[in-house]
Amino acid sequence: MPSSDAQLIQRVRADESGEAMRALYRAYSGELYGFTLNALGDRGIAEEVVQEVFTRAWRHAGTYDPGRGSVRTWLYQIARHAIIDARRRASVRPSLARHEPDEVDATAGPTIEQAMLGWQVASALERLSPEHRQVIRLAHFQGLSMREIAEHCGLPVGTVKSRTWYALRSLRLVLEEMGIR
Repeated sequence: MPSSDAQLIQRVRADESGEAMRALYRAYSGELYGFTLNALGDRGIAEEVVQEVFTRAWRHAGTYDPGRGSVRTWLYQIARHAIIDARRRASVRPSLARHEPDEVDATAGPTIEQAMLGWQVASALERLSPEHRQVIRLAHFQGLSMREIAEHCGLPVGTVKSRTWYALRSLRLVLEEMGIR
């Protein structure tokens, strides 16, 4: 099947009917949807990301190099980047309504990629000062507000706000030093 997939990609470039892209979509959309749903935990966003993957594949079909990997590997790489983009968009513009994770997702553990990122963030946190580490853990892992952190630590709210800002800045720098973006 890989050789026929590579031929499909070649046909996508010049196919005005869209039949080659539809065949590629039929072959890989299901597994890519499962992959993105597992990574994002939201059916709607996962569907959008899969559509984005195939749009990018169509736009960049000329960049596919069979010497570097199979079409499947290439599509998963596009999906991985699209997932990262979706997460970044969500962190900048969080949704108004919180979605409960699907029952299937609640039983599944973190992906290897998520676990590795968690270990890297934990390692980066250990490199921060105790004060910075404390405010990040209270704000981001325990979900406390600035006022609640101030009460918990016996500090003025303004101090907590500035400490949190500097802590996040320091964490970003540490993560960049570690090669994580």
